[in-house]
Amino acid sequence: MVRDRLPAAISMTLPASSPTSFLPRVAIVGRPNVGKSALFNRLLGRQIAIVHDQPGVTRDRVASEFRAEDRCAFELTDTGGIGATLDDGFAEQVRTEADIAIDTADVILFVVDSRDGLTPIDQDLAAVLRQSGQPVILIANKIDTEKSDPLAAEFSALGFGEPLRISAAHGRNFEDLRDQLDAALRPLEGPVGEEEPEEDVNATPTKIAIVGRPNVGKSSMINAILNDERTIVSDVAGTTRDAVDIPYSRDGRDYVLIDTAGLRRRQQMDTSVEVFSAMRTEKSIRRADLCVLVIDAASGVVSGDRRIARLILDARKPCVLVLNKFDLYHPDAVYRDRIEQFREDMEDDLFFLPYAPRIAISAKDRKHLGKVFKAIETVRSAAQAPVPTGVLNRLLRDSIERNPPPMKGNKRLKLLYATQKREDRQRAIPVPEYLLFVNHTNLLSRTYERFLENQIREQFSMEGLPFVFTVKSRRRTDKSK
Repeated sequence: MVRDRLPAAISMTLPASSPTSFLPRVAIVGRPNVGKSALFNRLLGRQIAIVHDQPGVTRDRVASEFRAEDRCAFELTDTGGIGATLDDGFAEQVRTEADIAIDTADVILFVVDSRDGLTPIDQDLAAVLRQSGQPVILIANKIDTEKSDPLAAEFSALGFGEPLRISAAHGRNFEDLRDQLDAALRPLEGPVGEEEPEEDVNATPTKIAIVGRPNVGKSSMINAILNDERTIVSDVAGTTRDAVDIPYSRDGRDYVLIDTAGLRRRQQMDTSVEVFSAMRTEKSIRRADLCVLVIDAASGVVSGDRRIARLILDARKPCVLVLNKFDLYHPDAVYRDRIEQFREDMEDDLFFLPYAPRIAISAKDRKHLGKVFKAIETVRSAAQAPVPTGVLNRLLRDSIERNPPPMKGNKRLKLLYATQKREDRQRAIPVPEYLLFVNHTNLLSRTYERFLENQIREQFSMEGLPFVFTVKSRRRTDKSK
C-alpha cells in the first residue's frame, strides 16, 4: 500500500533508538502555502521539510529538535497540511491544525502570507488561537525587502501585536525571530541554552508503596531491606495498621518506603480501624511514584492479589511484582526451573498487569533484595526517556497501515497526530501519556488501542509502566479519555 507522505529519512529526523529529553514544543500553524515548511527548514538550519508552491505538500507532521549553545532548546513541529486528506472543507482542516497545536505546543508560530493579505481563514484561525491563551508569535512571511514591510501592517488587526516581518526563503530578520522565541521559551526552560537539569528530578525521593494482602511479608521485606527491625513483624494478619513512611538511601538514590496495611475485602474487615487502615493504604497507592505488589509464594496468586493489582492499574501507577517467601516455592526443584515456573504463573494469574517486571525474593533469608531496586531503576529509566514525536507518529502510522482498524458503519479510524504529553515530567517516575488526535473518537476500540500500545512497547522499553491514551477528535466538542 502506498502512502502520500514524506520519505522516512526526511520526515522523521530522530531514530527510534535516539535518547532524548522532554523539550518545550513549538508548533508552526497557518494556511497551506504560507511558507511554514520554509520557516521550519530555516529555523533548523537544514533541509528537512519539502518546500513546494503547491498547497498541501506537507501531509505528515515533521518534528525535529533545535539545540544551540546560546539559545533555548526546543522541539519544532511543522504542522503542514494536517488533515488535508479529509473530506471536510478547507477551513475545517486549518481548524484541526490549530486544535492540535493548542493542545500540544508551548509556543505557537502563526504564519501569514504578506503577499496574499489578510484572509477570512487567517481571521478564523486567529480567533481560535486567541481563545486558547497560548503564547503566539505572529509572523508575516514573504517580506523579502524593506520595501515590502508595509504589507504586514494589516495583520496587526489579528490581535497579536505587531507582526514580525520575515522572509523564510532568504532568512531576513531571523535573528529577531530567534530572540522572540528565546523570550517565550525562557520561563519554560530556565537559562538560555540550558536544559532543565536532571538532578532536579532525581533530588526528590522516589515514593515506593509496598502493598499486598495481609501477612504476605511486606514488613519483613522492608526490615530485610533496611537490615533493621523498623516495622512490626508478626504472623497475625493486619499487624500494620497505618501507612508508615520510611526514608531509605541506596546507591546514591533516595527513596521513601511506604509500609502499608494489608488489604482485604471490606466484608472481611473486623473493625472500623481496619477499614480506615485500608483507606490509607489505597491513598498510599495514589500518592506513590511506584507500587511494589508483594505476593505470597506459599499461597500463590489469589483473588485478593488480583483486586489489589486492579487498584494499581486503575491508579495508573508503575509497578513491580515481588513473589516473597520464594524459599517455600517448589523448594525441592532446581532454582532455574522455579524461576521459569514462577514467571509463567504470574503471567497467567495477573494477565491484566502485563507491564510489571516479576522478581522473586526471600525476605526471611534476605535473598535477591537488590533485584527489586534494579527493577525500580529500570522502570525509572524507561519513564524518563520519552518517545520522540516524529518517531511516534511514524511508528503508529506504519502500524495502522499494516493492520488497519476495522470499519464501523462506513467509517474507519484515521490517526491525524500523536504526541507524548509532559505534565508529569517533574515526578520521580512520570507515567507516559499519549495524546492521539483522530477523525472520530468512537472509532478507536479498546482492542485496537491495546494493539497500538503493544506496537510502542515492542519498539521502546516500557517495562513497569502503564499506558495512558487520551483520544481527541478533530472537533473539540468530541473528546474522550
